[in-house]
Amino acid sequence: MIVPFFISHQGCPHQCLFCDQRGITGEHQPLPSPEAIRSTIFSFRETSPAEPLEVAFFGGTFTMLPLPDQEMLLAPLQPLLANGTVSAIRLSTRPDAIDADGAAFLLDHGVKTVELGVQSLDDAVLGAAGRGHTAKDVRDAVGILHETGLCVGIQLMPGLPGSSREQDLASLDGALGLSPAFIRIYPALVLEGTGLAGIYEAGEYEPLVLEEAVSLSACMLHRCMKAKVPVVRVGLQATDSLCQPGKIVAGPFHPAFRQLVESELCLCLMRKITGGLDCGTKVIVRCAPSRVSDVAGQRRANLDKIAATGIIVERIVTDNSLSPLEMIIITPLGERRGNLLNDLEFNNKGNLYD
Repeated sequence: MIVPFFISHQGCPHQCLFCDQRGITGEHQPLPSPEAIRSTIFSFRETSPAEPLEVAFFGGTFTMLPLPDQEMLLAPLQPLLANGTVSAIRLSTRPDAIDADGAAFLLDHGVKTVELGVQSLDDAVLGAAGRGHTAKDVRDAVGILHETGLCVGIQLMPGLPGSSREQDLASLDGALGLSPAFIRIYPALVLEGTGLAGIYEAGEYEPLVLEEAVSLSACMLHRCMKAKVPVVRVGLQATDSLCQPGKIVAGPFHPAFRQLVESELCLCLMRKITGGLDCGTKVIVRCAPSRVSDVAGQRRANLDKIAATGIIVERIVTDNSLSPLEMIIITPLGERRGNLLNDLEFNNKGNLYD
C-alpha cells in the first residue's frame, strides 16, 4: 500500500510546456510537516493493519529541494523504517537532479525507488517541451542510481510537440535499454494554463486523439511486456482536480485509459487468430477470467469491430487453464490458439505486422 504525499512542483526550477503539476495533484499546500507525515501513516496503518506500507513523495522534484527540506521529510520516517511500520520510501525527480552524493543520501535515508520524469529520449523533443535536460542526463542519472543500489522507474510522455510515433517508440526502446524496474506511460494532455495550451490554441500543436494514443500505448505496453518490464500505469489518474470542467483542454484523456489499451491488444490478437476465416463465420472466444472485459472491449466495442470484419463472436467463455496472455478461438473447423507475446509483432511505427 502506497501512502502518498504530494509536493507539487516544489523544488523544480523549470516550467515545462506540458506541466501543471499543482492542477494534476490538486495540491496547493506547503511541504507536509513531520507531524502530518506520521499521522497520515498511522491512519493508513489503522485501515490496513496487515498491509506493508510504502511512503511516496510524488509531484515535485524531491532532489532539488534544499537539503534541510529533504531531511525534514525523511527524518520522521527513519524510526518507522526501523520498527517495520514503513517498508520503503519512493520519490520522483528530474534526471538532471541526480548526482552520486545525492543518491547516497537517499539510500542512507531508506529510499529504495527513484522515479525519473524522462518524458522522451529525443533531444529535439525535450528541447521543444522546455525540459531543460538531455537524453544523456537520463542515461547518466540511471547509471548513478543503479550504481548506488536504488531501484529506478521511468516516466514517458508520448505525443509531445515535435514527436512522432517512431520517435516515441525509439524513446521507449532507449528506456528499456536502461533496465528500469518499471515504466509509466502518460500520453501528453493539454491542460488549462500550460504553455502547451497556448500553442494548441494558437493552432501550433495537435495532441494525439484518443484512438491514436490507445494504439501507440498498446504497442508500447506490448514492448514492455516482451522485455519483462512492468508498466505500473498507463494514462493519468482521473483525480477530482483533473476532471474539473475545463481542466483538460484537449488530448487523449479517458478515466479507464489502461483498459482501452489492454483491450486494443486483445483486439489485435483476435484479428490475428481469425485471419483467413470466411465472412459470416461464427466463433466462440475462450480466455482467462480476468480478460473477459478486455476481450469484449468497453461497451462490446471489440466484438463490434470483429463483426465489421465478418466474424461473429457468439460468446466469450472463461477458461481457468489459460493465462491472461492466451486466447482460443473455437471455429466450425476447430480451435485456433494465440498468445499476446508470441503472436503479435509491431513495427517501428507502432503498427501491427500482418
